[in-house]
Amino acid sequence: MRIARFSVREGSPAAGSVSFGVVEGDPARPESLVVHALAGHPFGQPQPTGESHRFQDVRLLSPMLPNKIVAVGRNYAAHAAEMGGEVPDVPLTFFKPSTSVIGPTESIAYPPFSSDVQYEAELAVVIGRMCREVPLERVPEVILGYTCANDVTARDVQQREGQWARAKGFDTACPLGPWIETDLDPSDLAITCTVNGELRQTGRTSLMVRSVAELIVHISEAMTLLPGDVVLTGTPAGVGPLNIGDEVAVTVEGIGTLANRVVKRG
Repeated sequence: MRIARFSVREGSPAAGSVSFGVVEGDPARPESLVVHALAGHPFGQPQPTGESHRFQDVRLLSPMLPNKIVAVGRNYAAHAAEMGGEVPDVPLTFFKPSTSVIGPTESIAYPPFSSDVQYEAELAVVIGRMCREVPLERVPEVILGYTCANDVTARDVQQREGQWARAKGFDTACPLGPWIETDLDPSDLAITCTVNGELRQTGRTSLMVRSVAELIVHISEAMTLLPGDVVLTGTPAGVGPLNIGDEVAVTVEGIGTLANRVVKRG
């Protein structure tokens, strides 16, 4: 099941309304896609309202507005090496604020305090129920699904300040989308990133140092995860710069593509 969060475009009686919905059809043929609205949130047993929209009549938003985003650094050995470090003994976790989240087609605003903003393509995990101290074998029970993420980073600020709050938490630094795929095995998925159509980053989730399940166990040992919270699982090697005017696209096998344009913050 593909779960999207969307608003209805002008010209419809429901224009401006925001809902969750189930997307049906072939993503390779956007004209075939239909969004069936859900009543309320997608947790538990989602209930359809009976209202449907053509895909071209809706605007996709970030598929979730998380309470918190817990991100993991250096979870691919080759990326750790390109950053000049080794894989840490325990997962390296940090937060991105909810205010950094944007959806597909929204713009990444280049912050004025940086001159080296970079892309980081990632698989994102969306939590489906409140949980704490999750045993390894029960991790699938707490996951709603998966989406694409771009852990946009002001690399010069990260290196200069020595902590990552501003470097990875500025407004628009966490694109998510296009939707949440609930029926997916995350163990060996292709992840790619293109900039202006040119392939810049490629990897597979099978190269993660620690699996999705191991990350959820580790994070939930320390904190309660809430429905809608998002875990970013790390980026493969190949990160690099973004410039104003670029279009960056993150694709995860079995999910789809998240595309955003970089603009000057104004």
